[in-house]
Amino acid sequence: MRDDLEIVVAADEEWGIGLNGTQTLVIPEDRKHFREVTGRGTVIVGRKTLSDFPGGRPLKNRRNIVLTRDRSFDVEGVETAHSVEEALEKCGNDEKVYVIGGESVYRALLPWCKKAHVTRIFAKADNDAFFPNLDRLPGWRLTDGGEERESNGLRYAFQTWERCDG
Repeated sequence: MRDDLEIVVAADEEWGIGLNGTQTLVIPEDRKHFREVTGRGTVIVGRKTLSDFPGGRPLKNRRNIVLTRDRSFDVEGVETAHSVEEALEKCGNDEKVYVIGGESVYRALLPWCKKAHVTRIFAKADNDAFFPNLDRLPGWRLTDGGEERESNGLRYAFQTWERCDG
């Protein structure tokens, strides 16, 4: 089974990623960065995260695989997987595969990921969903801290983390 997936996530200082099913801190430059990183690749996304996309529709110019326990889930333009193994099997030999959330999907697929593209936002938001704290997670290291930037009063950096345990 493959172990070369990449994560794309925006997280605040406490690794918070969302509240009530939607992203809490939105930076337009992060959205552009997300499109640049994931464009033309395969994305694995949870059903709830997909529903937060504009119109609840799949991302354009990408193969969308939705990981869900809901066996009745059926949305045009997406492939459905009901387990991590099934999702990994569906992405087969796709060159680039990105895990794009939400919280449970990130946690379930983290062991198969080799890299994380983290937009680290230097602020705290009210969150009920969190990404695993890579600062404290054994086997992960920050390989590029990114240049600090600012947008609409929010400071952030595009960081790269890599798995170093294997």
